[in-house]
This record gives sequence, structure tokens and C-alpha cells, in this order.
Amino acid sequence: MTSAKTVLVTGTSTGIGLAAAVAAAEAGLHVIATMRDTGRADALRAAAAEAGVTDLVQVKRLDVTDARSVATCVAEVVAEHGHLDAVVNNAGAGFVGTIERHDMERVREVMEVNFFGVVELTRAALPHLRASGGRVVTVTSVGGVVGQPFNEAYCAAKFAVEGFMESLAPVAASTGVQVAVVEPGAVSSEFVANVGLDVPTLLAEAGPYAPALRGYIDHAMEAFGSRPQTPREAAAPVVEALTAETVPFRIQTSDWARGFLAPKLADLDGSAVQGITRGWLA
Repeated sequence: MTSAKTVLVTGTSTGIGLAAAVAAAEAGLHVIATMRDTGRADALRAAAAEAGVTDLVQVKRLDVTDARSVATCVAEVVAEHGHLDAVVNNAGAGFVGTIERHDMERVREVMEVNFFGVVELTRAALPHLRASGGRVVTVTSVGGVVGQPFNEAYCAAKFAVEGFMESLAPVAASTGVQVAVVEPGAVSSEFVANVGLDVPTLLAEAGPYAPALRGYIDHAMEAFGSRPQTPREAAAPVVEALTAETVPFRIQTSDWARGFLAPKLADLDGSAVQGITRGWLA
């Protein structure tokens, strides 16, 4: 059993998840750092050792697309530590391509990781978070607010996550659980590499969409090349959402992200929508 607050973070082998796990441990939280393949934990362990927080970072296997894996991991955490105080839904997978040129199996894979995996873990964790007065923090994306060309499947999944969490937030709040979404923009992490962009093949397979795809790829590479945050910078608002006494529903990780979303979101922190929907439950 542990007295320190316990947070379960998904997708911690690289990028924002790795940085958030280490930073949360630096803030004094006991971190359950999960990943589908624990053989990829060396970078996380090295970063935890460098930060001097090895004792506060525990690696566990968790595949968010496998309901049994989710249930087992949550049960083990509660059995070992006596409580679960927060969940960070961070695991995700990118996908670039337009729907006409790809089969539905690929689209379903993107939804399984980015949306249904979030729902599955949140569902399993909620009874324990209710007991601890905890919180759910979910890393979404500016692509969960603004639909982007050649990202139909990815943005659809992130839109779904934002809608799910925005709808859940007032319900969870009625039982003492806070819900927040964290929206990064461009981040210099392995997430981009993990999308597996083979640009020549993508263009060859794009058919009539090739000129538009070429323009989008050039724009995206410029955005990731000239304005990216580091994973640690993007993870800082995640840790703040875990440690602040109260947290707004919607958090952007940078001025760039706020500027990108501003034309669509006049209510940047989500307080107006939450005020309305919470009133429906009074």
C-alpha cells in the first residue's frame, strides 16, 4: 500500500507520455507507467533514473485495446497501492490518409486505440476515482477540435474523445471526479515518426488527391519543424492538471495551440459549456 497519490499513465514508452510520467513523479506522485510492450521501457527507466525518481515510477503492461488487459492492470494497481487517484489517457496512434483510399479496417484500428481504449480505461477506473475524489486527464489534440485534411480517421477519434469527455465531465463532477482534456499542438516527439509516413508511397497511392496531399505534407512538416514543443513542455500542463486543486475542462499546451484553436473555440477553457451542462444536473 502507498500513501502517495497514485496515477496511471498510458503510452509512456515515448513522447508526452514518457515526459508526463517522469514529471508527475518529480511532483511527488506515484506513477504507474504503462505501455503495450514493456520491452520498450528502457528510455523511460533511464529518464526516471536521471531525474532521481526511479522509486516513484512503476512500469506495467497495458494494452488499451484489450479489455482484459485494462481490467487486470487497474485491479493490480488498486490491490498493490490501495487506491487510484488519477488516470492520464495518453496512448494514441496517428494516421494520415483520406478515407476513399483506405479500407475500413485501418479506420477501426485508429478508433480502437484513440477512442475506445480511452473509454475502456476510463470506465474501469471511475469507481476507484470516485472513491478517491480523483480525476481523469486525457491528452487529445488540436485535431480534436479542428478537423484537418487527410486526418479524417485520427481527427474523428479525437473529436469523439473530446465529445465523450465533455459529456462525462459534469456527470463525473457530481460524484467528486474532475475531468480535463489537454490539447497539444505540434510536439517534437516520436509520435510523428510512429505514424510511419512513407511519403512517396502515400503520394503514389493518393490518386486524384496527390497534389492536395503534397501540399498538406509540406505544411505539416513545416509546422512540426518550426514551432514544436518538446515533450516535456507539452507534459507540463498534464502534471498541472494532476496536481492543481481544481482544473479547467479544456487546457491547451502552448500559445500556438491556443492561437490555432481560437477561431473555433471562443470558450477556450471550456468553463461556459461546463457551467451550462452542470446546471442541467442540479
